[in-house]
Amino acid sequence: MLLQGALKSQYQASLGMLLEAIEACPAELWASDRYVNPFWQITYHALYYIHLYLQPSEAEFVPWEHHRPQHHRFGAGPDAEALTPYSVEEMRSYCRHCLGIVDSAVARMDLAAPESGFPWYPMSKLELQLVNLRHIQHHTGQLADRLRQTANIGLNWLGGG
Repeated sequence: MLLQGALKSQYQASLGMLLEAIEACPAELWASDRYVNPFWQITYHALYYIHLYLQPSEAEFVPWEHHRPQHHRFGAGPDAEALTPYSVEEMRSYCRHCLGIVDSAVARMDLAAPESGFPWYPMSKLELQLVNLRHIQHHTGQLADRLRQTANIGLNWLGGG
């Protein structure tokens, strides 16, 4: 199906750009408390939700083997300060894991399904995938801006196809 091929291509390009951001991040920026949500946490948040929404439903989601409770959620306060940062290598590994499941996850999706599979997203399965792609790019753009502003590092554009 042409649509599934386009989704696979865009997921791969989006994850490729996120992987480039992970690999480009200077050590001093990775866990910096200069921002409410540090680089590592934005990265994990994006990957967690990519992984989740590639699944048929919440009930069928199996978190990444190194998942730590609450590390995927944003929020200021004392609980946020208690989170243990993931390493660059851990996020590289998780990103590669997500890249590795894209093709099979998209291939088995019923993109014509009127339900997303997630009750908090009352939309079709196809629209959820578009939301998921926008979410990846939103956070990759956020990370790219941090890299440019703090270290004058630019990321390459991957168009897909």
